[in-house]
Amino acid sequence: MNALPLSLAGASLLALGSGALWWRDQSLLCVSDLHFGKAERIARRGGATLPPYDTRDTLNRLSADLLRTNARTVICLGDSFDDLDAARGLPEEERLWITRLQAGRRWVWVEGNHDPGPIELGGMHMAELLHAPLTFRHIARDGASGEISGHYHPKASVRLGARSISRPAFLVDRNRIVMPAYGTFTGGLRCDAAPLTTLMHRDARAILTGTTPHQVPMPR
Repeated sequence: MNALPLSLAGASLLALGSGALWWRDQSLLCVSDLHFGKAERIARRGGATLPPYDTRDTLNRLSADLLRTNARTVICLGDSFDDLDAARGLPEEERLWITRLQAGRRWVWVEGNHDPGPIELGGMHMAELLHAPLTFRHIARDGASGEISGHYHPKASVRLGARSISRPAFLVDRNRIVMPAYGTFTGGLRCDAAPLTTLMHRDARAILTGTTPHQVPMPR
């Protein structure tokens, strides 16, 4: 499994190259900012017409992570849908796909700013989830500890030989983890931009996703 180990509040975790977070001791997989239906939402609101395969691609990658880990609990950390109409209008094939992934698992939809209402797709809908010693919520809070959040879609760059690569990244410090966006077509916020530079401690590090995850001091 391509992953890098990390620890938060005494919990031993793995940052997977896919952008998911794996808590083996609890058989818990966490993903953030899936943004299902983004291509449809952009077209519906008069934007560019993008290939309508983003949700299927995201589900393919999530299916692969669940096959690897056999997680018993899945936490979707907010903005799982690009808006509530995208959740309601999800094609039947994709609704059934999600239902199959949920079978036999505890599945938690954490509320995000894009999807603030209940999701009628099975599982539980929660504003945030305390799973001691960790708290899972969509947007980080000042002063929190043992917090795992998403929302900002952080990305970081690293130089590898003669080339520089930029990828979605986990941001990790002594108090929190900010998750990368997992969904296809999601953009990113450079981790040297506010509010990430003010949110993360000076000793924070970035773990770049990809086939081979790379860990570097968080660029500022």
